[in-house]
Amino acid sequence: MDFIRDGLHGNGAARLGNSRWRRLTELRAGSAKSVFHFDCQGSVAKSTHAGLPWLRFIRQRCGGSVHFWPFDGWEIPAGRSVLVEAYPALCMARWPAENRDGDQHAAFSVAAWLRSADVDGSLPSYFTPPIVPKERKQAEIEGWILGAL
Repeated sequence: MDFIRDGLHGNGAARLGNSRWRRLTELRAGSAKSVFHFDCQGSVAKSTHAGLPWLRFIRQRCGGSVHFWPFDGWEIPAGRSVLVEAYPALCMARWPAENRDGDQHAAFSVAAWLRSADVDGSLPSYFTPPIVPKERKQAEIEGWILGAL
């Protein structure tokens, strides 16, 4: 990742922890917060930074059997599991919360949305978001939220 910090790809200086900086996908998703926005309502920064070592662990343990989308490419090879970034706010309003707390409903909503999109055949379209080539290159470095337009 030194090529980002050194400015060889993208604007590395903008990624030095400013809580107002947001990735392109966060801008497109609307209300998504920066991964540098700590200690506030709806903050995901602690969870994001705590989860990064687990992603590395999965990569080391599972190797090529897991596809980290879009970092490993926009198309997922057959026979691989896929790991994506989800943003529950994109789909939570589709299902009633019933007796679930906020975190439970967020997890339920993402799972229900993925199942529904798989059943109705629309899931593959989410893996090719409508972004121009320059944005696509940027997202290959920054990542992309599945379902963000």
